[in-house]
Amino acid sequence: MGKPDGPIKLEEGWAMMEVDTNIYNMCTQKLPYDHSEQLYARYRTSLQNYIEECVVPSLKDLKGVSLLRTLCRRWQNHTLMVRWMSRIFSYLDRYYVQRHNLNSMNEVGLLVWKEVVHEVIKSRVTDAILELVERERDGEAVDCPLLKNSLATYQEVGMGLLDAYEKDFEAALLQTTAKYYKRKSAGWLETYSTPEFLSMAEACLKAEENRVDAYLHVSTRTKLLSTTETELLKEHSLSLLEKEGSGCAALLRDGKKEDLARMFRLFGRIPKGLEPMAAIFKDFVESEGMSHVRAATEAAVSKQAKEKDAGKAGKDGAAAPEHQFIRVAIDLHDTYSDYVVSYFGSASLFHKALKEAFETFCNKQIGRATVAEAMASFCDSLLRKGSTSEKLTDDEVESLLDRVVKLLAYVSDKDLFAEFYRTKLSKRLLGTHMASEELEKGVLIRLKQQCGTQFTSRMEGMVHDLAHAKDKMEEFVRWQKKRGVTLPVELNATVLTVGFWPTFKKIEPTLPEEMLMAMNQFTQFHEAINNGSRRLTWHHTHGNVLVRATYDKTYELVVTPTQATILALFNDATSLKYVEIQEATNIDSDDLERTLASLVFAKHKLLSKEPMGRTINSTDTFAYNAGFKDRMRRIRVALPPLEDRRKVKEDVGKDRVHIIQATIVRIMKSRRVMKHQELLVEVVGQTQKMFAADVKLVKKQIESLIEREFLERDEKDTAMYKYVA
Repeated sequence: MGKPDGPIKLEEGWAMMEVDTNIYNMCTQKLPYDHSEQLYARYRTSLQNYIEECVVPSLKDLKGVSLLRTLCRRWQNHTLMVRWMSRIFSYLDRYYVQRHNLNSMNEVGLLVWKEVVHEVIKSRVTDAILELVERERDGEAVDCPLLKNSLATYQEVGMGLLDAYEKDFEAALLQTTAKYYKRKSAGWLETYSTPEFLSMAEACLKAEENRVDAYLHVSTRTKLLSTTETELLKEHSLSLLEKEGSGCAALLRDGKKEDLARMFRLFGRIPKGLEPMAAIFKDFVESEGMSHVRAATEAAVSKQAKEKDAGKAGKDGAAAPEHQFIRVAIDLHDTYSDYVVSYFGSASLFHKALKEAFETFCNKQIGRATVAEAMASFCDSLLRKGSTSEKLTDDEVESLLDRVVKLLAYVSDKDLFAEFYRTKLSKRLLGTHMASEELEKGVLIRLKQQCGTQFTSRMEGMVHDLAHAKDKMEEFVRWQKKRGVTLPVELNATVLTVGFWPTFKKIEPTLPEEMLMAMNQFTQFHEAINNGSRRLTWHHTHGNVLVRATYDKTYELVVTPTQATILALFNDATSLKYVEIQEATNIDSDDLERTLASLVFAKHKLLSKEPMGRTINSTDTFAYNAGFKDRMRRIRVALPPLEDRRKVKEDVGKDRVHIIQATIVRIMKSRRVMKHQELLVEVVGQTQKMFAADVKLVKKQIESLIEREFLERDEKDTAMYKYVA
């Protein structure tokens, strides 16, 4: 039955009304004249006879495209015929079908087609469709509307369900898809590099998505893509990632960012596909970092050997190789953080890999220095006035400092960094070597944001002391005027809070009378304003004295109090023996030798020594060096730096003992009873933000607390601890 070419003519309309009326009359009579059941049965029989006689023979010997085209034409005619027949027998649908819970007239038409046509030719139709799909995959143009219409028969005979589509076609499609891409990928793997393979795989996945949009049912998308991903990616993931010369490590080495981004996108499509990629990323970054650690260590050892051979003392803190390592580590972090954010989708898996890699090599030793010490020294070189050979703007310095603080997140011994940084900060503040107060405060803000308030509290106290020093000196000047006191020398004292600053070595030289008078006046002032509640202790290790000295011309010498004390002796004598200087100044041998060396051997040789030599001996004689000359009028005479690395580490070690003990007590006080292993894990976990606690040290402190009766062992179980209230 064909589709009408135009509107139904009047005669046809009357004929249809007459048929409709006859059907109505046949179905509304009382038994035995109600023919609804017979009409319903004859309707099905008529459709079946028509299909068996006209449709099935026309499809019998056809294959391929011819089969699909004939099928689509016959299906179109059938659906049109069923639609019209359903209208004619609509009364049956409205009453008889509903009353007896039967299939509708339209459903009967679909069922008959499914039983007589679909079940007979479905395998041939599926083969024909799959043949066209494979030809399309191989680049041949195919009739997509024909494929879409052919597949519509699978979907419509399901009457709202996809059973026929999934069972009779989709299962075969997925099977042939797996075989097709298994064959293709095996050849590609042998022929192409990883980026080329992945580029083709991405194109295939896009083509399959387009295929679904063009003629497949939308429910097939996930299954089809999953099958394709499995054969192209999952089955070859390790081979592709580890392929020599073009795998993940090679792409990282060569900086192939777009290829890495594609690799991330594609392997992110398969379950756990990114885990091996993240592992390779971690190993690569760690390996690169460790290579720089080894290079910096070799350079540092070589530099130390050269200094030892030349008889020169190294500078305080980490030397140039360690600084260079920090620069390299900063650049590495910038580079690979950008990889994670820009090309790896900020995936937590890659953030974790980056963190673990940096934690590995950022906690190694660089020569004699740890990375924590090197970082503190590097910050000092940026913040110390005139200490870097590079001409950096404030913005560049601020950027470097910001990146160093970010790098600190990977350092386990943050407390060691804090102590080294605090020691160097004290020297910058007291020695007036601070390049910028704003930069100093900016670093403390960043450190506080990353490590917490407790981390920077003492450093902030140091800056606070310096900020109030000027106000205190102005108050001292007013106090002097009020009392009518005039000092023989100008004094500028800085009062420090003991708890904030590092401990300074105690040196008590016999100072010149003028200096002592000024110090005594300030001591009286301090006791007066504090009502004697705060004791003042003078430290001469970090102070500066401005001394006028006459050689070929008058110079202003910026020296320490101990240097000034020794130089003052030569106002009344042209030469003095070592023993005479020691008796007059009351300075111990180590500090005296260090101070004399700064006046005899350094760049500015203010004194001369007999006999000549590179060491200071107790039998030497020292004299005013009348031949001293310098083009500058103001000269800063620096003391040889003290080796404070050991002292800082000792101080940190003591602090760790106190922190571990306090942590143990705090945990046990809240838990009351706890097993040994659980306590160890808890203590290590709570202290790891500041340092990596040594398990042996934790055990030792547990024993110490047991001896001091803070804890006790359970009588029945020695691995159980109890808190003693």
